Amino acid sequence: MRAVPLGATVLCAWIGAVWTRRLATPDSFTPSEPALTIGLMSGTSLDGVDGVLLDCPPSGGAPQVRAHAARPFPAALRAAFLALNTSGPDELHRGALAALQLAALYAEVVADLLRSSGLHASAVRAIGAHGQTVRHRPDLGYTVQLGAPAALAERTGMTVVADFRSRDVAAGGQGAPLVPAFHRAVFAVAGADVAVLNLGGFANLSLLFADGRTLGFDTGPGNALLDHWAQRHTGQTFDAGGIWAAGGAVQPLLLRALLAEPFFSRPAPKSTGRDDFHPAWLDQHLARHAEPLPPRDVQATLSALTAQSVADALLHAMPRVAQVVVCGGGARNADLLRRLQAALPTAACSLSDAHGIRAEQVEAAAFAWLAQQTLQGAPGNLPAVTGAAGPRILGAIYPA
Repeated sequence: MRAVPLGATVLCAWIGAVWTRRLATPDSFTPSEPALTIGLMSGTSLDGVDGVLLDCPPSGGAPQVRAHAARPFPAALRAAFLALNTSGPDELHRGALAALQLAALYAEVVADLLRSSGLHASAVRAIGAHGQTVRHRPDLGYTVQLGAPAALAERTGMTVVADFRSRDVAAGGQGAPLVPAFHRAVFAVAGADVAVLNLGGFANLSLLFADGRTLGFDTGPGNALLDHWAQRHTGQTFDAGGIWAAGGAVQPLLLRALLAEPFFSRPAPKSTGRDDFHPAWLDQHLARHAEPLPPRDVQATLSALTAQSVADALLHAMPRVAQVVVCGGGARNADLLRRLQAALPTAACSLSDAHGIRAEQVEAAAFAWLAQQTLQGAPGNLPAVTGAAGPRILGAIYPA
């Protein structure tokens, strides 16, 4: 083995120390300054990108949204990500191209946020970019979120924090949900058991107990199957307001069969995604019926599936829940919210809008907050939620 000169060894050690210090606590930040970060979220619904400019007061006060911007997914990019959820030819090439396109879309949302807030990029400490989940297999030790964070850092000239989930998975966790700690900071009510329900492509709960405990887990499908079925039969990318579902009749036998999926009875910690609940899974259940079911009835049954699976999981884990705060794109589905409230008659269900953050802003705000945690060298996961071996600093940092 060739010997390395002492001078080179010292130089490498010095460079490593400098960059470790710089990445952990960037020189541009002091605790007395406002901590502005941008969060970018494109969820499993694949409807578009939400971006939030978040102010996290150094004093530890409640985070405040300073600006919000959103852009829809181009149809071709949405189709590309949907295709990447299953195996196919040339996946590495197609995945890399889709990630670069997403980075470009992310950069446009960042520009919109800076323009609307009147800020320069230098005023923002970092971007927390979730990326697009295309595979989630914590049972096999991996999760994949595409997003080309290096390209995003180049396009914006800003520090980017990305790949939030993989460290938790490496520590034996589910890598999800990661938002319960943020939900407690924003939505907890003293002396009350509060649940925060995120209705994205898949649904997840954050349980904020009055005694200070915080738990959370995925409950099953949110909008993903509803959107798929609506697009297949109406040509629309989603069932606006749940109007189509509201005119259908729930099919009890189908609902019972769907709820028999083993995931629903599995204890937490648990997470799910398109790897478990996908169009082929639904088609398999529908094929067991002697006669084709009316498409609108299937939509109503899928809406009932989301509402009932959430209610069952919530009442089992938090029997005395007093309040349910609903966020995510599904919060705008009036039919789904009506079914949820009917399944939870003793709890008050309300949108996060009434609690300070609009429903479509919450997840992006959470990843802005998680980026702050990463840069401060603070853990972003809750082991009681994800099942990880312990608290971990999440994310990889791509400096400006």
